[in-house]
Amino acid sequence: MRVSIYKSISNLAAFKQQLLAWSQQFREVVFLDSNAYPEVYSSFDCMLAVDAFTSVKTDYFNAFEDLKQYQQTTKDWLFGYLSYDLKNDIEVLSSTNFDGLEFPDLFFFQPKKIIVLRGNQLEIQYLNMCEDELEDDFEEITTFQLQTAVASSTIAVQQRISKVNYISKVNAMLDHIHRGDIYEANFCMEFFAENAVLNPIVKFQKLNEISKPPFAVFFKNNKQFLLSASPERYLKKEGDNLISQPIKGTAKRFLEAAEDEKSRIELASDPKERAENIMITDLVRNDLSRTAQKGSVQVKESCGIYSFLQVHQMISTITSKLDSKYAAVDAIKTTFPMGSMTGAPKFSVMKIIEELEETKRGLYSGAVGYFTPNGDFDFNVVIRSILYNQEKEYVSFSVGSAITSLSDPEKEYEECLLKAKAMLEVLE
Repeated sequence: MRVSIYKSISNLAAFKQQLLAWSQQFREVVFLDSNAYPEVYSSFDCMLAVDAFTSVKTDYFNAFEDLKQYQQTTKDWLFGYLSYDLKNDIEVLSSTNFDGLEFPDLFFFQPKKIIVLRGNQLEIQYLNMCEDELEDDFEEITTFQLQTAVASSTIAVQQRISKVNYISKVNAMLDHIHRGDIYEANFCMEFFAENAVLNPIVKFQKLNEISKPPFAVFFKNNKQFLLSASPERYLKKEGDNLISQPIKGTAKRFLEAAEDEKSRIELASDPKERAENIMITDLVRNDLSRTAQKGSVQVKESCGIYSFLQVHQMISTITSKLDSKYAAVDAIKTTFPMGSMTGAPKFSVMKIIEELEETKRGLYSGAVGYFTPNGDFDFNVVIRSILYNQEKEYVSFSVGSAITSLSDPEKEYEECLLKAKAMLEVLE
């Protein structure tokens, strides 16, 4: 049973900093920040879940069934992640590329403590605790002294795939497209650093500050960290409504207003970017139809342009109504991995991706989010994110772009560097 108290917060920015710093005493932490983004499907401004009462951690084998049983048995708040390599539980696929991070394929926990901020109204919701403990923690958070940041080591970021090698691999991908094996593929490459010592909170706050995305995440599981500035929603369930918002299409931001508007308009009318987005929208429609009530799949918005601090993005919104014979986890399994991070058709693309990429994706291009006690959920897409294994002193981030028949390998490489800019700025 959960006990709740409600408080009013005056200085939201300071409170969020104190809340995140206070959370670091716990082994398991998920901090979600919507950055006050004017987003129609948002449920909160920020949410913190800490301190596992129960948890599930597994590799890809039978992972979705394990998650379904855990979610249906617990019937409580669950927070965690799905790694990209859960594809191996859905299809006859494998992941044999290099993995410097070594995160589990799936991890979820039932938190003892949940704190939710909506506007200036705070809800503190604890499992099996008395009201005094909630009051004590609130007092501790609001008086928490922020520590002077521990200096990070000099982090020498390396690129896993050279420019020459990248262009060669994209040309190989184009050969597959021209042969008709695939229509579109999201090809990714890793940036990494070894012997890396960094302060995860400081790096997250800097990444979040320069990006301010609607689906930011700070995740900690003991010595494993995700610092995410994701602008993309993978899938949300509210009652029987499912909402997916794939991003395909990226353009630079400019300081000068006229130049910035020109970039936005060019993105909106770019035939290659629109083709990318429409192909993935069709894929998502098809994925959602597998669990949908008949005739309920709809494209609410096609190729909408949204501006973030770093880039303009092209986003579509697809909805459906979940057929009552399917469980919440079924809706995830039948749409995972998200089409924006694979391409089309999914199975063929995932096989080719595995051959051409040089790093196991792991949590990158997976999803982080939560289930509510009644089986609703919301998950982001893990992009624009830094992953850190503190024990191994290994830090990693990956970027990618969509390869279609209209792709110019040089321009795709430039798009990857544009997407890498924020993470490089934070690390270097």
